Amino acid sequence: MEIRENAALVVVDVQKGFEEEYWGRRNNPAAEENIAALIDLWQETGRPVVFVRHDSVESSRLRAGHVGNDFKDFVEERRGKGSGPELLVTKTVNSAFYGAPSLDGWLTGLDVVQIVIVGIQTNMCNETTARMGGNLGYEVVFPLDAMHTFDLEGPFGWSLDADELTRATAVSLHGGRFAEVVTTEDVVRGAGAGVR
Repeated sequence: MEIRENAALVVVDVQKGFEEEYWGRRNNPAAEENIAALIDLWQETGRPVVFVRHDSVESSRLRAGHVGNDFKDFVEERRGKGSGPELLVTKTVNSAFYGAPSLDGWLTGLDVVQIVIVGIQTNMCNETTARMGGNLGYEVVFPLDAMHTFDLEGPFGWSLDADELTRATAVSLHGGRFAEVVTTEDVVRGAGAGVR
């Protein structure tokens, strides 16, 4: 895998509200470490970084003005530290492409064709952003171990645990050719090759 020299890292909703017990059991305890490693790599190599924040309009743990709306400390302390372009996108829905300012417009202005999506939650905002990115023509890279999700109940008494949801997302995105599902290590190796 090759990560382009101007590939954008899109860091989705790594917010304190997701630390609350309300969400239930999560998976992938290594997610934060891998997200931090990729932010550091992007900033060291001058690649563009997008920080996406969900500003819920409902009475939610991610609503503006609530401590849960804030980025987790390891993300906040990295903002503004890179040598490359950086953008803050705020959104009220799942896809980062429906935020403000326009993610698509910013990426297009930088001639970015490849995006790497990390953050929270795997099967929600990450997957939705990946699907839209694929539909918009971006090469979407989805390092599955740089994100996490939570157990979830659905219709008909069905429920899936976080690992099952993660596998379903990976199969759907990769098999459906919306994204290339990889590991953080794959991305790190590919970024060293850095192609234009």
